[in-house]
Amino acid sequence: MRDEGAAPLVAPAGETPIVVLVRPQLAENIGTTARAMANGGLFHLRLVTPRDGWPKPRAWAAASGADRILDAATLYDSVDAAVADCHRVIATCPRPRHIIVPIMTARAAATELREINGRGERVAILFGPERAGLDAEDMARADTLVRYPLNPEFSSLNLAQAVMVMAYEWWVAADATPPRILQTHKTELATKGSLENFMGHLIAELDACGFLRNAPKRPGMVRNLRHLFERGEITEQEVRTLHGVVSELSVGRVTRGKPDNRVTLDEE
Repeated sequence: MRDEGAAPLVAPAGETPIVVLVRPQLAENIGTTARAMANGGLFHLRLVTPRDGWPKPRAWAAASGADRILDAATLYDSVDAAVADCHRVIATCPRPRHIIVPIMTARAAATELREINGRGERVAILFGPERAGLDAEDMARADTLVRYPLNPEFSSLNLAQAVMVMAYEWWVAADATPPRILQTHKTELATKGSLENFMGHLIAELDACGFLRNAPKRPGMVRNLRHLFERGEITEQEVRTLHGVVSELSVGRVTRGKPDNRVTLDEE
């Protein structure tokens, strides 16, 4: 059922988590789950007795190009059969009760999943039906439960959202993207020398217009201006723009008939 616009999704070598949807109700939810899996680098989907049968074209329509995951999805008649070849089974559960078992957040579980798969062991993550989630028998097949720390006043997630949280944590557990970068496009950060050149220009014009005429306050005012421009990540293009602004203000002052008031501290 794969179409020409589908993404070329190929699972990497080795083990990665297997997403197991237990008794999913809507084909569209299976499709959006595949989309969420693709976002987070999960490629293996297993379905346990989908309510409306399988395959269903509506799933592919909802997958937004994650067709390969749906094409490779396998069908099982029980949770036991779906996890029979797995070494570990993790189950998502919003309200675990009356059960003694390790409970992790999605972030902690993702770190453990990386370690388990890194040893070549196979792990399945169980997600329950849309309305009620996994039942007690389903969770009895799991050795670890995952609970998302969400707003206790409203922690309802749809199926694809629940998978997306886990897929996201799986991805970022091994992602090296810096937590913060400055987008500079075709310019680059200004050097301190460039900033000092601009500060000289700015201060000279402020002296000329009389803004810094109060000699006792002048050093502090200049320091404040330095702090303003030094604390930001100013680019070379922005420095050039600031030079232009200061120059035009100076020209405008002269053309409006105001004299060039450049003075020195000694003259004051």
